[in-house]
Amino acid sequence: MFYPCSCKMPSLVAVATMPSSPLKRASFPSRLSSPCSTSPPYRFRVRCTYAEANVEEGFNSATIDVLADIKTERVVVLGGNGFVGTAICKAAVSKGIEVISVNRSGRPPYSYSWMDQVTWMPGDVFYLNWDEVLVGATAVVSSIGGFGNEEYMKRINGEATIVAVNAAKDFGIRKFIFISAHDYNLPSFVLQSGYFTGKRKAESEVLSKYPNSGIVLRPGLIYGKRKVDGFEIPLDLFGKPWEKLLYATENFTKPLSSLPASDILLAPPISVDDVAFAVINAVTDDDMFGVFTIQQIKEAAAKVRV
Repeated sequence: MFYPCSCKMPSLVAVATMPSSPLKRASFPSRLSSPCSTSPPYRFRVRCTYAEANVEEGFNSATIDVLADIKTERVVVLGGNGFVGTAICKAAVSKGIEVISVNRSGRPPYSYSWMDQVTWMPGDVFYLNWDEVLVGATAVVSSIGGFGNEEYMKRINGEATIVAVNAAKDFGIRKFIFISAHDYNLPSFVLQSGYFTGKRKAESEVLSKYPNSGIVLRPGLIYGKRKVDGFEIPLDLFGKPWEKLLYATENFTKPLSSLPASDILLAPPISVDDVAFAVINAVTDDDMFGVFTIQQIKEAAAKVRV
């Protein structure tokens, strides 16, 4: 039998047993730790009595023990106002997950109702006060990345996430999720560029510091409606049909996949929402870790999309 609990904490599962000895008043723990003070799950026990209405005073009511595992999720999204980052924040909010977005410019200039449920923190990952950012967090997601000269790409695609991984590990955060990139079967000299070098170094840091709970997603071209300087760029007008075409013809194109750089044309694009919901699955599924390909990202997303 289950009994309702009035604790204002999400994701509460209560299991009750009914010993035979009577108890005439409820006894509660004198203090419960804040759910943001340590890493979840949290567990506490409540012993109380119950009785139906309009019973006599001497009625012996039964005693129940409620053992509750409280597993709250509080996710820090680095680069949370970017194209992929905002999709992750939106998906997390839709699943009742508390979200803190950290990026240099704070809240995006445009507004949707779900954005009011996100804590937008301006800050540079290289100069953050991590004690303020990571308190109570259960996972960190890095969607930081960009293009530029070689040194800039190594710094923004690699070093920024490496700094975050070490801060999260030192703070005791139990999961780290990194949005990396598919390598497109490119020749090795291309993969030596700052973009891919940075990404792969960040991947190595995630997987070494979090061998059993680190997640690396390697999407290809990500499509969706992207906002740039107030204008909406409908990347899905190209990406979605191309994705459908490639999956429909994969039996014919698969023999070509071993050719150098073939994935520039043959790697299926992926929806930004699929990437975002794959992240949500990674946050909530303790059995998910390691490197995920384009197809595996779609499969992970399908488990939590509705």
